[in-house]
Amino acid sequence: MFEIRLHGRGGQGVVTAAELLSVAAFDEGRHAQAFPSFGSERMGAPVASYCRISDREIRLREPILAPDALIIQDATLLHALDVFAGLKPDGFVLINSARSLADLGLADFAAARPVHHVHSLAATEIALRHIGRPLPNAALLGAFAALTGAVGLGPVLKAIRARFAGPVGEANAAASLEAHDTLTREATC
Repeated sequence: MFEIRLHGRGGQGVVTAAELLSVAAFDEGRHAQAFPSFGSERMGAPVASYCRISDREIRLREPILAPDALIIQDATLLHALDVFAGLKPDGFVLINSARSLADLGLADFAAARPVHHVHSLAATEIALRHIGRPLPNAALLGAFAALTGAVGLGPVLKAIRARFAGPVGEANAAASLEAHDTLTREATC
């Protein structure tokens, strides 16, 4: 089983991102579940969402305490919450930020992890270019597919287009594709 915990703020699409990820995995013929964890349930409040992907039926229903991967949609949470709590030693981390890992104060953290397992990506900027709004979730899902291989890019794009019809879906898919390509290039350098 591959477990993903997503952190962000209300209104950034954290819950939608987990749902899209589970739909993409399901489209690949796998079992998946997605569910949120809310605090004060208001715009801008910290939100966590979870996604499990497995080749077998998933019977667990509790929050993910030892994730294989983290998607952090808002870098301000890095120093506000213990977003890295329970992350497996070989786990993946994807952070929405235009700043480098060193600038985020995470150079030592990244150095202690396997090579290419921790990345920052300017997903909000990618979203602004394609969608015209600061909603980084679709871009982060494309990057997540490139980073982990837990789901393929094709199913991610299909899930995005199914959720957001017409031009909105195409714009989100374009953001996802750009982020995927960006992370793929960075990982080969």
